Amino acid sequence: MSTDIKSTQYLSTENTATFDQDLIPEDLYIPPDALVVILQAFTGPLDLLLYLIRRQNLDILDIPIAEVTKQYMAYIDMMTTLRLELAGDYLVMSATLAQIKSSMLLPRAHEEEEEEADPRAELVRRLLEYETFKNAAGELDQLPRLERDVFPIHATYDDRLVKVAPVPVEMRELLLAFSDILDRFRLIQDYEVSPEPLSVEERMEHILQKVRDSTDFISFGEFLGEIKNRELVVVTFLAVLELVKTGHIVLVQHKQFAPIFIGGATAAT
Repeated sequence: MSTDIKSTQYLSTENTATFDQDLIPEDLYIPPDALVVILQAFTGPLDLLLYLIRRQNLDILDIPIAEVTKQYMAYIDMMTTLRLELAGDYLVMSATLAQIKSSMLLPRAHEEEEEEADPRAELVRRLLEYETFKNAAGELDQLPRLERDVFPIHATYDDRLVKVAPVPVEMRELLLAFSDILDRFRLIQDYEVSPEPLSVEERMEHILQKVRDSTDFISFGEFLGEIKNRELVVVTFLAVLELVKTGHIVLVQHKQFAPIFIGGATAAT
């Protein structure tokens, strides 16, 4: 697209566009296809009209249509002189402004002036609506935007299982865990017609079989919590202590005051 740089004053910096070629030195050579950069850009004809009105602090509800039309057409002429492509919307607005200007210049009877609507009313409505959306868009643009104002953190991590060395279980923590389990039975009334014989040796064998069948550590709390008989819980607890003493099982926890787990003697190595 070829452009002409003979115009040195733009509507974005002056109230009207002027084209004074005398400002350019005669000995200055300007190529016919020189690049022209216009800093003030408009998104459409409404944006241009709003700029003209707000820049001069005009009353948008009582637009001096003749003056605004003159300045608008000056901008269109400037763009045409620079041989820059104009969107069709700008030309449509030119015709609209000319029509409004003509309507306001035509003589009308006093009765008709009171009955007819202001020919600028529709244009004012569109300008106010556009300004509302433009201001809202500006406020939204000030909000933090991903990849512009804030950036996500991309951290890599090793998802392989990390083996944590177990912490030895102290007797006081074991007794506290056992006490919590016994507290549950205070709220349970369990009636038995014929009590079964309780044997520490049998419970030891039962615990060892449970440990052998499990591929992972067994929760101490859940294991005793499954037992519904208070006396059997006591016997099972004694069996656990005996197995720990003889080295057949181990009690571990990941950290102090964490849940206690039961495992085979070889599981903790």
